[in-house]
Amino acid sequence: MTVLYLLLACIVILGIILVVNTFIATKKARKLAEFKPFYNDDEIMNYAARLQKMIRCKTVSVEDSFDDTEFSKLREVMLELFPTIHKTAQKMTFGDDCWIYKIKGADETRNIMLMSHHDVVDVSGEWEHDGFSGEIVDGKIWGRGTVDTKTPLFAEFSALEELLNEGFAPPCNIWIGSSHNEEFGGDGIPLANEYFKEKGIKFEVILDEGGALIEPPLAGMCADKCGMVAVHEKGRIYLNCTATAGNAHASLTAGAQATTVERMSSFINEIMSTDIFIRKFNPQVEAMFKYMAPYLKFPMNMLLSNLWLFGGIIKKVMPKINAQAGGLIGTTCTFNNIEGSTKDKICTAKAFLRPVDEKDFQEDLNAFKKVAEKYGIEVEMTEDSEYHGPADMSKPPFKYTMNCIGEVFPQYPAAPFILPAGTDARTLTDVCDCVLRFAPIRLSAQQLASVHAENENIDIDSVANCVAFYKHFIKNYK
Repeated sequence: MTVLYLLLACIVILGIILVVNTFIATKKARKLAEFKPFYNDDEIMNYAARLQKMIRCKTVSVEDSFDDTEFSKLREVMLELFPTIHKTAQKMTFGDDCWIYKIKGADETRNIMLMSHHDVVDVSGEWEHDGFSGEIVDGKIWGRGTVDTKTPLFAEFSALEELLNEGFAPPCNIWIGSSHNEEFGGDGIPLANEYFKEKGIKFEVILDEGGALIEPPLAGMCADKCGMVAVHEKGRIYLNCTATAGNAHASLTAGAQATTVERMSSFINEIMSTDIFIRKFNPQVEAMFKYMAPYLKFPMNMLLSNLWLFGGIIKKVMPKINAQAGGLIGTTCTFNNIEGSTKDKICTAKAFLRPVDEKDFQEDLNAFKKVAEKYGIEVEMTEDSEYHGPADMSKPPFKYTMNCIGEVFPQYPAAPFILPAGTDARTLTDVCDCVLRFAPIRLSAQQLASVHAENENIDIDSVANCVAFYKHFIKNYK
């Protein structure tokens, strides 16, 4: 009986610990509150009408060529819409049309930058409204770039223009950067980055696209949107894998007589069917759970508030929920461009790896090569592979950004996350320890899915609220 009583006591104590941890997490979290509009209907429509002019510029970027016709139209529109910035700022252009604006602050040794990009992908598919009309229907403005990313760009410029017209004196240098070829990972911002490094310019915070006010990634949240702030982008590692007749040997699992295609097939099958990579909660994932937990219903709030106990279970379940969720806890791998035949003496394949942690990836790469060696596969990393470090969430600008979301959008929780896609900002981690990716636009599931797809649109009141956020961010930054 004594053992039974001890067991029951342990269960009770454990239960109390779980409840207390959940209570403390909820108590410390920001309380959600009612949203109070910043602008009236006329002001909202005025913002939408001004944004229309930018949407009507067909600034479609094309790799390996540049037609300035529509881009020059956009520059004229920007000059018309934001005359004070163009009179006040130092403007630099990198590449064909990457804009970098600098407004001098009282302390010129300090810098912050807001980012976006003004190029868009072309319109294709069936659209309800012309893709470059900027038409306003049903309280929404339609057109390519409304989400990705002329609305944030418009809002950044609008916020700074209004503040300057109000006599605002920046405490530090304020920069706005916008690339003309972000959509295909062009040279615009990388060239600007080289300039920053050459001049020794460091930024306290850089705020780019990548996150937004979107439907919560976890079910059961007490709000219909969550401000998702990307603090990291997964790396991009490209591996050339080659099987030749000359590098087979008798000890191969596939057999010495196996063809190059058979060996490559067996190799790929083992990589894809066996999880050889490290799986763990990186600080960015732990932070995401920590920020979300207080706003989730039972039992998820308790599970995520007690990762010390439930973390192992959650880690095993995440990859089974969906591939994107699984990708948050370690390296992922896909294969493409497989070439060869049974008659060929060579078979090649390209592997695309997306690591989360640079140190873990070295072990992951060794594990990958060990399997490759088993099948006589040679592995070589390509020169275009890249990895950029995460934002330092201990820096004051991260907390400041999270506070700004709560102050401008008090009805929504906010949380950090790891972005599986790519942004220009990733190339700037050399000059900034706190690169964040958050565009303060409220998006429905359809609007989020419209990026690079049909019927891209945004609510007109979201445009105005986007201006309000950037205005708050700039004005209150110390």
